[in-house]
Amino acid sequence: MADSTHIKKLRYIDNLYQHGDELRGHGALDDALGTLNDGDLAEILESWFISIRNQPATTESDETRWQVGLSFVTSIVAWIAKSDTHKTLSHIESRLHQLSVLYSQFRVKKRNMPEMIRSLPASTVEVLYQILDPESKDNPFPRVQTRWRVYVAFILMLHQGLRRGEALLLPVDAIKSAFDPKLGRDRCWINIRENDYESSAQDPRYSKPSIKTKDSIRQIPTSETTARIIELYAGNYRGRPQHSFLLNSKSNVPLSTEALTKAFSVISNKLPAHVVRELESRTGKTTVTPHDLRHTCAVVRLHQLLQHGDSMDEALQKMRTFFGWSRQSTMPSRYARAVFEDRLAGVWNNAFDDRVSLLRAIPKER
Repeated sequence: MADSTHIKKLRYIDNLYQHGDELRGHGALDDALGTLNDGDLAEILESWFISIRNQPATTESDETRWQVGLSFVTSIVAWIAKSDTHKTLSHIESRLHQLSVLYSQFRVKKRNMPEMIRSLPASTVEVLYQILDPESKDNPFPRVQTRWRVYVAFILMLHQGLRRGEALLLPVDAIKSAFDPKLGRDRCWINIRENDYESSAQDPRYSKPSIKTKDSIRQIPTSETTARIIELYAGNYRGRPQHSFLLNSKSNVPLSTEALTKAFSVISNKLPAHVVRELESRTGKTTVTPHDLRHTCAVVRLHQLLQHGDSMDEALQKMRTFFGWSRQSTMPSRYARAVFEDRLAGVWNNAFDDRVSLLRAIPKER
């Protein structure tokens, strides 16, 4: 699995261990597993489940946390069943079966709950354009290099629909171009793939970004305006680090997932109160994350495709290609409802890729 997924699962398991320590003392979970004490395991698991379920608000990640912890316990018991020579195999297997039957049906969240639309309201996007303009007096970052770094990440995720990890993997020469005889002009694109210049082992970041699935490897078009912004950043504000990744930190190392997430926490704190109120009303959130930009891009792209005359089936298939989903993925259909919300599409005109706000931020070339 990807490093980020691996780390997340380890954190969930660590949370289960901490709960066991608080409930029955240090090392309680390992003691229960080592002795196959089904009574203690049941008490720890049930108590942990209740603590998750009784939170003021539960999310999909809480459901995942529970399932990861349960899977960990059952897999360890299964492993002991194969290696323990002091207990009869049938006795151990019966305990494993009991755990699986008792807890596999536990659900932190009710199924089939209405899914909250996660694309950003128009007012939020408009403010993000304003405050992330590198020349804006409201920009929360003091260094011009940081302003441009965050701005380019913002454009890549909002306009190109990149996942956070995909943006962090891009090489400095991410923008490709060639003359298109059909269009009569140069055409620009970005290849979404692992960095050809450096292996994962050479990447110094703790949480190493990666390509999510084989379907995520793709080529997506980009406008000349977006391409020019990226090239201006690379040539004027990136610096000259000893690595090939496009997004460079102020320490001249590849930008980390944690640093990008922290930047959006800073940005969220700059949102005006009335914008935060609408954001919470529409999405249930008071902050903006990098992945919210990808969701918003999906809504706008689907809206554009339908406006240009594509059938829903054709539009959804184009979405799968653009965003790196498999041909069988149901992800695109989740955005269909949001497409018909005028407040979501109203902030952009038909020239989404060449929005005037982007042009304002382009300085004269040095």
